[in-house]
Amino acid sequence: MDLNSDVGESFGAWTIGQDEALIPLVSSVNIACGFHAGDPLVMERTIALARSAGAGVGAHPGYPDLAGFGRRDLEMALPELEAAVLYQVAALAGMARAGGVELRHVKPHGALYHRAGRDPAVAEAIARAVRRVSAELILVGMAGSATLEAGRAAGLPVAAEAFVDRPYQADGTLRPRRLPGGVMEDPAAAAAQALRIAREGRVQAWEGGILEVRADTLCIHGDTPGAVEFARAVRAALEAAGISVEPMAPAPW
Repeated sequence: MDLNSDVGESFGAWTIGQDEALIPLVSSVNIACGFHAGDPLVMERTIALARSAGAGVGAHPGYPDLAGFGRRDLEMALPELEAAVLYQVAALAGMARAGGVELRHVKPHGALYHRAGRDPAVAEAIARAVRRVSAELILVGMAGSATLEAGRAAGLPVAAEAFVDRPYQADGTLRPRRLPGGVMEDPAAAAAQALRIAREGRVQAWEGGILEVRADTLCIHGDTPGAVEFARAVRAALEAAGISVEPMAPAPW
């Protein structure tokens, strides 16, 4: 099972997350590309951290929304959106190659990720952009989402993602951050959720009931308070259960 985290989200004089401590605990990283967070120097440093840790490197493109951290849904014309994603992925791919690693995957960020998951046209624009960079890049999307369907249709390998630091709602979406309990606070609860997803392909919904969640990769958000403790607990739980933590691979189904 892959364990991924969104990292490289500092920029300029602002530091977000604890990348130096977090990256060695995960097997794949999604590096911000400068639109919602990150800047060229942060991108370069984060690539170097991932290379040293042996983590798979992915691009984390988002809406052009630094002020909102990419968590506001923007209305963009599809050609503009496709070009924006192409720009970000190509930039990260070039910097990764210059840093001695090859880009392995692409995972949209925040509002763009969730919009693509439910909007086939947006998902297709993202898939086209990724395909234009390389047909070998893995497109990451929420399990059961339009993103995965668009990736497959574009001839891309895909990876289904589940979340271990966020509760799920009964409809399969993540509980909004603005609501009580929208972000988990207990590393043990996150570890238990990760283990159940990895072993059973299931997760308990916030309102009660069980959801089927078939995942190839598990996410811990790098900006979540206590992300390092979450990653340490999740990795320890997976390994204690005999589940190896390895860099992302395409879905075998």
